[in-house]
Amino acid sequence: MSAPTASRHAQLPGHLALRIALAARTLKGVDTAHLLRALIAAVGEPITEARLRKLRASRLYTRLLETAPADAAAPVIGERQLHSALGLLKGRGVSMPQDPLPVPQSYREGEFEDSVRIACASDSGERMDGSFGGCARFLIYQISPRDSRLIDIRVPAAAAEDDDRYALRAELLHDCQLLYTLSIGGPAAAKVIRAGVHPIKQARALPAGEIVEELQRVLATTPPPWLAKAMGAEPGRRVRFTPDNGL
Repeated sequence: MSAPTASRHAQLPGHLALRIALAARTLKGVDTAHLLRALIAAVGEPITEARLRKLRASRLYTRLLETAPADAAAPVIGERQLHSALGLLKGRGVSMPQDPLPVPQSYREGEFEDSVRIACASDSGERMDGSFGGCARFLIYQISPRDSRLIDIRVPAAAAEDDDRYALRAELLHDCQLLYTLSIGGPAAAKVIRAGVHPIKQARALPAGEIVEELQRVLATTPPPWLAKAMGAEPGRRVRFTPDNGL
């Protein structure tokens, strides 16, 4: 497997990049590029908080051996090193300065004509950088072709052992039309759709402002019929969807 490209590093959220760098320092004979290859082989792309939480020591060890450079000796990794690195990858004992949270502004229902409400899964500041099932919060925006506003920040409540945490998170977004997230599994997506929300997976973390601006361009030009309906457009004003919309 070829070494990861610089763009792949850039797509990692800062807190995950820090964990990977610290974990690599713990593993003798393993550099950051090698560990990143092993993680991609173990959990797939994108590397997310939720996927790292499910990673097991045995799988990480196997992938580290399989992705070792062909011209180098196989790394010698002790059990203590392995579990220490795994703990760092899962965030144990790792902290970094948090970006300040944005401040929501008041909004009256119907204030923005032809608008939609979206949720962005977020772990830091005003960014879409979380997974649906594991993010710390949802940033809620009201968006029209001409105006946009952050109107709420919703923090999922801790789920009891017998609760359906995906259903609880979906219910938290019941008044939204779109959900932007780094990752969402099939069962979770089904619950989100059942709540009337359309999930959209993003390939990389983004400032929420970029998502808002792109969606405004779509709303102002040729939104697909289902999105035009959510905006309240009359049937005669609903344009035909074209692939360039990206929705």
